[in-house]
Formats: sequence, C-alpha cells, structure tokens
Amino acid sequence: MNNSYENELKEWISSEKLALELTQAVSYLQFERSVELVLFRRRIFDKRISEIINDHENAKRHSSLSINIDMTTGLAKAMTKLDLAPSRIDLGRLCKEWIEEGQTNDYDGFVANKLKEFIGTERKVLVPRDVVLYGFGRIGRLAARILMDHAGSGHQLRLKGIVTREHAGDDLEKRASLLRKDSVHGPFAGVVEVDKENNAVIINGHMVKMIAAKSPSEIDYSAYGIENPIIIDNTGVWRDEKGLSEHLKAKGAGMVLLTAPGKGDIPNIVYGVNHESLDIENSKIFSAASCTTNAIVPVIKVVEDGLGIEKGHIETVHAYTNDQNLLDNYHKKSRRGRGAPVNMVITETGAGKAVTKVFPFMKGKLTSNAVRVPVPNVSLAIVSLEVKKQTTVNELNALLRNASLYGDLVEQIDFSTSEELVSSDVVGNSHGCEIDSKATIVSEDGKRIVIYAWYDNEYGYTCQVIRLAKHLAGVRRLIYY
Repeated sequence: MNNSYENELKEWISSEKLALELTQAVSYLQFERSVELVLFRRRIFDKRISEIINDHENAKRHSSLSINIDMTTGLAKAMTKLDLAPSRIDLGRLCKEWIEEGQTNDYDGFVANKLKEFIGTERKVLVPRDVVLYGFGRIGRLAARILMDHAGSGHQLRLKGIVTREHAGDDLEKRASLLRKDSVHGPFAGVVEVDKENNAVIINGHMVKMIAAKSPSEIDYSAYGIENPIIIDNTGVWRDEKGLSEHLKAKGAGMVLLTAPGKGDIPNIVYGVNHESLDIENSKIFSAASCTTNAIVPVIKVVEDGLGIEKGHIETVHAYTNDQNLLDNYHKKSRRGRGAPVNMVITETGAGKAVTKVFPFMKGKLTSNAVRVPVPNVSLAIVSLEVKKQTTVNELNALLRNASLYGDLVEQIDFSTSEELVSSDVVGNSHGCEIDSKATIVSEDGKRIVIYAWYDNEYGYTCQVIRLAKHLAGVRRLIYY
C-alpha cells in the first residue's frame, strides 16, 4: 500500500515537472512568435500546473487517445525551434496525428513537416486593429477581459477605448472595480489601475481611454489616438441599420459589431458557421446574433449535415438578465416585471427565426420559446428535432463528439461525458455550447432526437463575438485544428 502511495506521488511530481517545461515553451511561443498553443481548445498559457495536468486527463478521456504531457511537451519544444507565423495550434490534433502515424521520438522532424505552411519569411503579417467597447455592462466587461487575455504581443486586437454615458465623481474607480471582480466569473487575472489624469484605466499595461458620450455620432476617436476602430456595441439600444449607422458618423470610426440580433438586412453571424459569407470590404455594420443563436446554430448544422432535419422545436431555459426586475415592478413586456431571482418566467425568444437568418432552408421548420430561470448565468437549449435519417443515441453522440474534436466547429461545440454536469460547471466555457451527452434522447424509431446544449450566455457568447471581431479586422492567425 505504501509503495502504491509513493509511486503515485512520484508520477505526479514527474508530471508537474513536465508541465512546467511545457509552460515555458508555451510562454516563449506566445511572446516571441505570437503563437498560441491549446489542447483541444483548452488554453495552456497562464494556467496552473495542476490545471494543465487535468486538461491532459480530460483530453485523454474525451479523445480516447493515449495523450500525455511528455508528448505535448516534446511537440511544443520542437515548435520553439521553428520560425512560425502568428498562429493558433492545437496540440490535441498534433498528438492524434503523432499516435496514428506511429511516431516515436523525432518531434523536430514531425512538427516541421506538419507545420511547413506556417514557416518562413513569406508568412502572414498581422496588422493590429484598434477596438472600442461602446457600453461597459456584462458583455462589455467580459470583452475587455478576453481582449486582454488574447493580447499577447499586440498583433491582433488592441482595446483602446470604452464609451459610457457619463463620468462623474468616482465613476472611474467604480468601473475599474467592476472589471477587477465579478460575482459570476470571479476576479480578473490581471492588473487594473485608474489613471485619473488621462481619464483612463490601465489594464495589464494597456492604456484604455474612458470616453463619455450621449450619442455615438458626437465622438472624435482620433482625438483619443484611436484609429479606424471596430466599435463593439454592447448596449443593444440600436439594432437596425439606421440606429447603428450613428456610430459611423463619429470621426475616425471604422465598422460596427452589434452584440445582439440585428434587425432588417443586418447580417447575423455565428462565427464558425457563416462568417465566410461576409462582404467585409463593402459592409460596415454586422451582428454577432444572440447567445442562444450561437449555441444552437452549430448543433443544427451538425445534425443537418449528418442526418437531415424535417422540423423541430427549441426550448431555451435561460438565465435571468438585466432587462428583468430584481423585485416585482412595472415592465413593458409581459411577465418580466416579476422578480427575476424568485420566479421562472415564460417569455418569447427569436431563436427559431434567428436560425433561418443563418440557414434560410430552415424557414418554417422550427418553433421556439424560452423560460427565464433564477440563475444569474449559464443557459440550456433543448433542441428537439425530427430527422430524415434513422439514428441511435450512440451514433448521434458520436456525431456531436467528433464535431467537438475535429473540423470547423471545434471552437463552437464542446462535449461532456459527465453524468454529474450542472449549470455552474459551464461558467467560463469559451465554446458556443457544451453538449450534455448523457442527456441525449433518441426515440425508438430513430427519427426523433433531443439534444441538451448548455452555454455560458455571457462568457461563451462574448468569446464568439471576439472571434468574429478578429475575422472582421483581418487579424485571425493561421490555425491548425
């Protein structure tokens, strides 16, 4: 028994040492090459050693591959010897190919061959793009956190300004405090300082101007040293072309990205699904759709491609939001006047219609509704569909699992095999949704399916917004997934 204890401890310490070597290689690539390494979309940079070891265990379990830290460390070290272009590289995919091809010890040759298109002087050069957050509420503050997490050596998006309605008294301190600490997402892993003299907050060394404005058109961004910015509108006040065009009247403005469903002809984009269809050269206003749309559209695509869809219904069990009342009070919409923390509230959702904006062929096939529930974050989409091709629970889960590991939707779909998964476990998940595979249902005839897709309607959605912003700015790095 004592030998077992000592052996387990010895193995753990060995894993810690390897994980430390891995973090050193990861840090070098991040700062010196603008190369980010992930493990099946789990970030490695700036993580605790024990978290990295746990991520390897999860990767081994979900992929059914004998992935270990010795392997990922060898691959990462090999990358430090190459002149790589700015990129995001999945060690999970490299490990899969390493195992399947029966490789043994030549990490340098293997990596040089796999990443040959990422090497050399004739590589993609990223021109950084300024960003302004218009509004600094739930989505705005999370966007600031994510932009700082992804700042690296500054080759992508640079947060330069935050616009709010007014500044008075200790306003700067209060907003800085809300960025430092969050009741749902915890403390910000960085440094936030207030610079009253320059009316700015300094976040991890980035000076961000705090701009007061009553309307978008009155701002002169050039006066703040901000050039041609992408303006991410987090307010939801303007959702049609006329209203959002006010942003473009501001001096120095570049383009507008709305963090809500756009009305009229404004393109509603779910990054990973239909972002390639955008006419970036000739359009200036875009919408990142809604959190629910970003959760269900990737699932709809996987099912449509694999099984075909006849029709269906989407029921959203959604966390309460700021547009509801804390206590019972008047509200212009039905039911939402009742206290959000103590009631389940049936309300409408545009999720069904939003899907047809992305997939016109789904028009008339989906109905949808929503229930707001007394939790502050994380929602659940229950996707009930009639499919054209017969399937089983195992086949359907395999389809979704494969989409979460390989292909175009790996950043959008996560996959859980836990029988103990609950909503709070999804807080901080960067994907559009996380499939609860243990809850998947398929009818006896194999034609009716029910998929439970959890999503962090704050953080996961904001990650999708930032992915889209990078695409619009032309600063998406090369990707090896």
